[in-house]
Amino acid sequence: MNSSPIETLRSVALYTPDLAKATRFYIDVWHLNVVEALDDAVYLRATGDAHHVLSLHCGTQPGLRDVTLRARSEDALRHIAQATVEAGGTVLRALAPVDEPGGGVAVTVRDPDGRILRVVHGDIRHTDAHEAKDRPIRLAHVVLNSRDVPSSQAFFERAFGCRLADRTRIMAFMNINRDHHSIALGDADNNALNHIAFLMPDIDSVMRGGGRMRDAGHAIEWGPGRHGPGNNAFNYFIGPDGVVIEYTAEVEQIDDTYRVGGPSDWVWPPGRIDRWGISAPPSADLKQAQRSIHFIQETNT
Repeated sequence: MNSSPIETLRSVALYTPDLAKATRFYIDVWHLNVVEALDDAVYLRATGDAHHVLSLHCGTQPGLRDVTLRARSEDALRHIAQATVEAGGTVLRALAPVDEPGGGVAVTVRDPDGRILRVVHGDIRHTDAHEAKDRPIRLAHVVLNSRDVPSSQAFFERAFGCRLADRTRIMAFMNINRDHHSIALGDADNNALNHIAFLMPDIDSVMRGGGRMRDAGHAIEWGPGRHGPGNNAFNYFIGPDGVVIEYTAEVEQIDDTYRVGGPSDWVWPPGRIDRWGISAPPSADLKQAQRSIHFIQETNT
């Protein structure tokens, strides 16, 4: 599965009105570590090799600054910039050195629906990557709502070389590497952030994370369960500023022999919404939160 110019999903950048409070949550409860702190931003790493998987930036309101992907080469960045324009998007920042922690070179683009995506290459990689009990390893995927999934899917295919792994009644799962999906596009009446999923080392870490979140006052809004597409175990929560975050594990690994499924392949018996069939449906609060965080373009972009 190496045809995409994208190597992996690296990080997500969020705006928060209370930087100190959000940082404390992601350290104490979510179990990330600060890798660098500035006056107006904090960069947090997991246990994997990515310099950071989440960055928090001071803002007047909660929002999504960008989603960052990592390209396979600098030439791939040039290809992505050209392909973005051909696919109807806009290059917000041409290929240039990254002027914030993590380094490397990058292009920043905006798709036709206003989503802001940065693609980096040559960024700093940690040499002490490892797995640790109850701590996220890396990002597993980001799900983005879409008013027009076929149009959004076409853009991600043309600009980034993503491939459809599965299509359910409500979601298109986009593949870029061995993970079943790194980006998914959810049918909605908005283009908000649906959720950010963090990969845990095992199911026990997903379950203990649910207990830790409940102890901290964050209810399990959906789960525990096991998804159909991707076959990953899950627990969903509402984090600081109303951002929906997921602990997940055992994401299905696929290759070129994987058969793309359609909606008829992912129909559950009455009363079930996942493979296990033990979880209640997503809460009303979760559904509302999944439509509340939108991309905000910086005024100097």
